[in-house]
Amino acid sequence: MPDFTLPAASLEAAVPVFYQHGLHAAPDAALATALHTSVPDLTAQFPSRELLVHHVILADMERQKREHVELYAKFSSAVERLYGLLQLGLRDLAAVPGHFYADLQTGFPQTWEAVMNHLNTYSAPQLQQLLNDGIRSRLFRSDINIQLVTKILVEQLNLLLNPQVFPPERYNMREVFRSIFLYYIRGICTDEGARIAAEHFARL
Repeated sequence: MPDFTLPAASLEAAVPVFYQHGLHAAPDAALATALHTSVPDLTAQFPSRELLVHHVILADMERQKREHVELYAKFSSAVERLYGLLQLGLRDLAAVPGHFYADLQTGFPQTWEAVMNHLNTYSAPQLQQLLNDGIRSRLFRSDINIQLVTKILVEQLNLLLNPQVFPPERYNMREVFRSIFLYYIRGICTDEGARIAAEHFARL
C-alpha cells in the first residue's frame, strides 16, 4: 500500500474522470488535475493503474458511508432511511456509464472483489438492521424473513449490475433500478409503512 501524500478522501474526485474516459483510457493528466497534483507525483504514489483504481473506488465507498451517516441524521424511520438509500443509489447509478462495472469486473478483479466485499459486509448488514428497525416500529411486516429479504435485495443489485441481463444500450438503468427495488420494498411494508413509502415513492 502506498504512503499516501494525497488525502484518501480526496481520491473520490477521480471517479468522474474514470466515468468520462474509462478505467484504462483515463489520461494521467486529467486524473492529476482532478486530484490537484502533478502527473509525476501521481505516478510516484500510484505506479500502476490497478493501484490507483483500487484506492479511488475504496475512497468512493467511504464517501457513500459518509452520505449514509448524513441520511440517517435526516430521517428517523426505517422506511424513510431505506428510501433515502434508494434515492442515493439512483443518483449514483445515473452517473455510472453503462459498461463501467463490467470493465471493473473484468479488468480490475481485486477492486471488484472489494466492491463485492463492501456489499456483503456493509450493505447487507445495513439492510438487515433497517429491516429489524422497521419490524420493531411496525413499518415492515413482522412475518418477513430478514436474512432472505436482505439476500434478495443484494442479489437484485447484482442482477441490475449484470450487463448480460440488462444490457445498458437496451435498458434505462434508472428505470430498472426503480422496477426492481421500489415495488418490492412496498410489498414488505405494513399499511403504515406503505403510507410513508408512497410519499417517498412519489418523489422518485
